[in-house]
Amino acid sequence: RTPDSMAHEQLPDPWRLEARDGQRILDTPQEQGFDDVVRLACTLCETPVALVSFVGIDRQWFKARAGMMDTQTGLESSVCAHGLAQSELLVVCDLTQDERTRNNPLVTGVAGMRFYAGAPLRTEQGHNLGMLCVLDTAPRPDGLSDAQAQALQMLARQVMTLLELRRSYRD
Repeated sequence: RTPDSMAHEQLPDPWRLEARDGQRILDTPQEQGFDDVVRLACTLCETPVALVSFVGIDRQWFKARAGMMDTQTGLESSVCAHGLAQSELLVVCDLTQDERTRNNPLVTGVAGMRFYAGAPLRTEQGHNLGMLCVLDTAPRPDGLSDAQAQALQMLARQVMTLLELRRSYRD
């Protein structure tokens, strides 16, 4: 098995998908709180792109995005899907050099992404719903600074807090 196939084995996990679906977040309108998180992530990590990405069976959907026009992509363009099996930050310093991502359309296409860092959007039960990620068009051999990595993880926890607030308000 390739690392790519192993990462995507996490996608059909029914418990993760049920937890994500329970949030009733997919295909909802933009919300200021989530938009603020991605803009802050771009600023803190000094990247042109940040996304709140929820990964499903056949697509990833962006609840919030800065620096990207698309509201979703197919999984063939998902770097976030590779982080679903992790509980910590996923950092790919050069997407062209990583066998999981070198043929990804976000890397090979017009977007020309070269750097990725993503913090899992993890429920209290341990299910990763998606990622809060930042991307850059230049490789970053040193990745993120310790302060940037901590900030990205804190912002991911804030996304989860926003999700819980939405849910408690709705229920």
